[in-house]
Amino acid sequence: MSDKTETPPDPKRTLTELELVTEQLPDWRMLIDRLHASFDTGDFITAVKLVDAITLTAEEMDHHPDLDLAYGRLDVRLTSHDVGGVTPRDVVLARAISELALAAEATPHPERTSVLELGLDSADAAEIRPFWVALLDYDTVEAWGEIQIRDVTGRRATIWFQPTEAHDVPRQRWHLDLRIPPEVVEDRIAAAIEAGGDLVDDTAAPAFWVLADPQGNRACLTTWQGREPQGV
Repeated sequence: MSDKTETPPDPKRTLTELELVTEQLPDWRMLIDRLHASFDTGDFITAVKLVDAITLTAEEMDHHPDLDLAYGRLDVRLTSHDVGGVTPRDVVLARAISELALAAEATPHPERTSVLELGLDSADAAEIRPFWVALLDYDTVEAWGEIQIRDVTGRRATIWFQPTEAHDVPRQRWHLDLRIPPEVVEDRIAAAIEAGGDLVDDTAAPAFWVLADPQGNRACLTTWQGREPQGV
């Protein structure tokens, strides 16, 4: 009889996508640095009760998920913020949440999980990165050998910068419209300008302001003010 005991997994070791496959979590998908799940609950009350049950379990484990609650639907994201990735702690909590969802007769839909990223061509990412960090109130992170900017909650799109040759101000096929509360817009504009951006056009303010990063890529900060009320 062997006296050897299995060494418990390091709770802070980040796991790869391949390792997560072997964990057999059918309700979950690892997308970049988070585990994602989506459940149909049938109605709002059931979704709220499931949130309550998840909250109690998370408190017991001292490890907490990000939850997005809508009518008849609950989306869940798991990551270990202290190490910036998925760890065995997330796997344990994911299994517990799946059991709670099963007990609540919630239907898993892992096929509809997704993560949106935006790639921005630039000959000098360092020149324009501070502008986008300031404009979007994002954090700077290093991943896969490159510097990206991310919303720490995982709700909004990550932006990464595609190396390219230097070029004139682009004729954009897309730009960002960011709706924010009116009381913070002046500070956000000031932060974007201090980070190297320009205020291109404020003639439509307070409905929206057009700003550009140092290479001419544009974005709009928008508010509800200065617009016709919806539904009128």
